[in-house]
Amino acid sequence: MKFRETTSQQGAELELAPMIDVVFLLLIFFIVTWQFARFERDMDISVPAAEEAEDTDRQAGEIIVNVKEDGTIVLNGRDVSEAELLAKLQAISEAYPDQAVILRGSSDANFQAIINVLDQIKKAGIWNVAFATTKPQS
Repeated sequence: MKFRETTSQQGAELELAPMIDVVFLLLIFFIVTWQFARFERDMDISVPAAEEAEDTDRQAGEIIVNVKEDGTIVLNGRDVSEAELLAKLQAISEAYPDQAVILRGSSDANFQAIINVLDQIKKAGIWNVAFATTKPQS
């Protein structure tokens, strides 16, 4: 019986092309995911603290309206006026009657500016409104 010699076998070579493909696909996935997550959080806004604040799972398609300290309204990463906000929210409300809107008002913003935005949301016919808060620092 003839056995193969173990020293005559070639070692397996590492294939780099499939590994590079996988690395590039992962890189693209994380860049695209980061790009979408960036619009959700506006770092210029520090929302008020509340004892009963909860970390909830985000729903797909939520509309986030930010009210900055100077009263600027930001919708999906773009500054808008109250009239533009109303027009966009009315279009969304007609297409999706139960659309959720998250209102993120800066804790240093003028209260009247936040109420004006809330009024525009109500005029658009959107009833599902939530206010964003954070847990207080311990």
